[in-house]
Amino acid sequence: MNRVILMGRLTRDPEVRYSQGERTMAIARYTLAVDRRGRKNQDSNEPTADFINCVSFDKTGEFAEKYFYQGMRVLITGRVQTGSYINKDGVKVYTFEVIVDEQEFADSKNMSAGGNQAVTRQEPASAIGDGFLNIPDGLDDPDLPFN
Repeated sequence: MNRVILMGRLTRDPEVRYSQGERTMAIARYTLAVDRRGRKNQDSNEPTADFINCVSFDKTGEFAEKYFYQGMRVLITGRVQTGSYINKDGVKVYTFEVIVDEQEFADSKNMSAGGNQAVTRQEPASAIGDGFLNIPDGLDDPDLPFN
C-alpha cells in the first residue's frame, strides 16, 4: 500500500502551471516543511524538518493556487512517486514527491487570517473556569437533552 499523510508548512507559494491540449488542467507544485518529532538540531537545539515536494493536479491544484500561501500549515494525503532522470551534466538524479489526493487547512481560519498568530477567544460571561456554562440546579428546561 502506498499512502502518505503529512502535515507541515508551505515553504513558498505554490507554483502553478496549466497543461496544454484538449482539456487544460492545473498542476500545482509546492514544498512542505514537516517537523521531525523528538529530533533536535544539535547545533541550535531547534527542531529539524524534512522538505517534501508535493504535486496537486486539476481541482486540488486550482485550490492550492487560490488558497495556499507561504507559511500556511496544511494537511495532505496522497501517494509517494519516485523517478529518475539524467541532468545536463550526465549525472543521474533521483526524484521523490508526493502526488496529492486530498489537501486541507491545518490551522483555523482565525489563525490563518492573523498571519499565523493565535486569536484569543473571549469566554461567555456565564462560563465557569472549565469552559462549561453554569446551569443552576432545579432547572426544568424541556430543550435540555438530559432531563
